[in-house]
Amino acid sequence: MNFKKKLLEFINQEIPVTEELISIPPNSKMGDFAIPCFKFAKEKNVNPAEYSKQLESLFSERISSTDFLEKVQSFGPYLNFFLNKTKFIEAIVNTIKKEKENYGNSTFGSEETVIIEYPAPNTNKPLHLGHLRNISMGSSMANIIQSQGYKTFRINLNNDRGIHICKSMLAYKKWGEGKTPESEKIKSDHFVGEYYVLFNQKFKENPELEKEAQEMLKLWEAEDPEVRALWKKMNNWALGGFNETYETLEIPKFDKVYYESQTFQEGKKTVLEGLEKGVFKKNKDGAVIIDLTKEGFDEKVLLRADGTTVYMTQDIHLAKLKHDDFSYTKSVYVVGSEQQYHFNVLFKILEKLGYDFAKGCYHFSYGLVNLPDGRMKSREGTVVDTDDLIKELKEISKKEIEKRYDHLSEEEITHRAKVIALGAVKFYLVANDPIKDITFNPEESISFEGDTGPYIQYTYARASSIMRKAKENNLEEGKDFSVLVHEKEIELVKLLGELPDKSLNACKNYKPHLIAQYLLALCRSFNEFYHACGCINEDDKIVASSRLTLINGTRQVIKNGLKLLGVETLEQM
Repeated sequence: MNFKKKLLEFINQEIPVTEELISIPPNSKMGDFAIPCFKFAKEKNVNPAEYSKQLESLFSERISSTDFLEKVQSFGPYLNFFLNKTKFIEAIVNTIKKEKENYGNSTFGSEETVIIEYPAPNTNKPLHLGHLRNISMGSSMANIIQSQGYKTFRINLNNDRGIHICKSMLAYKKWGEGKTPESEKIKSDHFVGEYYVLFNQKFKENPELEKEAQEMLKLWEAEDPEVRALWKKMNNWALGGFNETYETLEIPKFDKVYYESQTFQEGKKTVLEGLEKGVFKKNKDGAVIIDLTKEGFDEKVLLRADGTTVYMTQDIHLAKLKHDDFSYTKSVYVVGSEQQYHFNVLFKILEKLGYDFAKGCYHFSYGLVNLPDGRMKSREGTVVDTDDLIKELKEISKKEIEKRYDHLSEEEITHRAKVIALGAVKFYLVANDPIKDITFNPEESISFEGDTGPYIQYTYARASSIMRKAKENNLEEGKDFSVLVHEKEIELVKLLGELPDKSLNACKNYKPHLIAQYLLALCRSFNEFYHACGCINEDDKIVASSRLTLINGTRQVIKNGLKLLGVETLEQM
C-alpha cells in the first residue's frame, strides 16, 4: 500500500532521492507527490526548471513499467507524479478492510521496551485540570507508542512523602477535629486537599507553621509512630480518591505503581555511595550536593543538612529501580515544562553515576493549562478539580442529548453523556502541540461543531448512520473503484492512507496532537465528500456501493485514531 516507497524505488533508478524529499503538492491538480530538483540541477550545473523537464521526459518513457503511476509532469523546478487513482484507492481501502482495528499500527519498535510514567501526583490534594492534561498526554502517548510495536509499560509514581504532604497532615492535626471524608460527605482526596489549602491560609497569619511542617517531616523520616499513623490515614484517603478518578476517566490500568515513601531511603543510600566515590560532595552547611556549574547548571542539593531528602534523591534511585524492573530501552517522564531543569539535572546525574540507561531517559514536556480568568494555584484553591470538571461536562452533554432525542432511556442518556464528556476533555487537552500552554474552556470543548472531540465523534456517528440506512436499502459495499473520480473522493482516500505515517510520526516525535489534527482534517474531508457525493440517493448503484466502501473505511480510521487518544466512539449521537 505504501506508494511513497514504490515511488522512491522508481525514482532511485535515476537519481538518489530520500523519502524526506518527497512532498505532497498544494493542489491536487498538480499531482499526488513531488520532488524538488534544485540540488540535482546544481550538481549538473543546469537550470532546475530545465532539469525537471529532462526528468519528465526520462521518467515518462519508463512509466509503462509501473502499475501505480499514471503520468509524470514538470512544474517549474519540481517534478510531480500522478498516481493511478484506481490502484491507489483499491490498495488503501483493501488494506483498511484487511487490517481493521490494526490499521495504522506497525512493528517499528518491536525490539525495544518503553516505560512511560504519569501522572505522578502528590498525595496532598485531588487530581486537577493540570493532572488531567498529564493523564491525557501520557495515556495517549502510551497508546501511540504501543501501536508502533514497542513493548510498553504504563507506570505511576505517588509522591506520598515530603514537605507538601506534611503541610496537609499538620493542618488536619491542628484543625481536623477528628472529621473524616465520610462524616463530611466529601470525596476522600478532596477532603485531604481542603487541609492543604487551609495550611496555606493559616501560614499567611503564622509563618512559623513552615518550621512545624519541617519538624513533622523529620519525625516522619524517623518513623515516629504517631506521625506515621496520621500519614497512613491521610495517604489512604488521597490514594483511594485518585483510584476513583482513574476509573472515571477509563484509562488503562498502570502496570506498576511506585511510591516515594518506599524509594527515598534507597535514594539516600545511592547519594551517600556517590559521596564516597567523589561524584557528590558536602557543602559548608553539611548538605550533600553535586556541582554541575561546568555543565551549565547550578549546584544541586541531594540531601539536606538535616538528613532529609529532596525529590531528586528518590528520582535517582527510582530511575535505576525502574530499569531493574523493566530493562527499558527508553524511560519517558510525562511532566510539565516547568520541571525541564529538574530533568536535565537528573539525567546528567545519572550519567555521572555511570548508569548506561541514562541515555534512554526522556522528559516528555508539556505546557500549562490555564483557565479563561488566569492560572490555577493549588495552594490557594483556585483549581478545577478533575472530578468536578467531568461532572460538569456530563451535565452539559446530557442537556444536549435531551434536546436531540425524546425517547432515550435514562441509562442510555447517561452512557452517551459520559462518552461525549470524556471524549471532549481528552481530545481538547491533546489537540495542541504539547509544549504550548493552553487555556481550557469547558463550553468550547464540548461543542459538536469546531475542532473538538464531539465533532469527531459526531462524524463517526454520521458515517455509522449512513451504513445503517444503506443496509435498510439493501445497498452493499462495492469494489469497482474506477468509478471514484470526484475530487472530494480522491482527497478523502489520500487522507485515509495517511494514518500509518501519522501514527509513526507521532510516536517518534512524542506529538499526540498530530493524531488529533489528522482526525480533524479527515472529518472535514469526509463531510465535504458526503456533501458533494451522495450515496444512499445516488442513482448509479455501482458508484453508490463504491462510495459506501469509502464511508465504512472512514468509520474504521476515525475509530482507530480516537482509540489512540483514549476516546470512545458512539454509533448514535
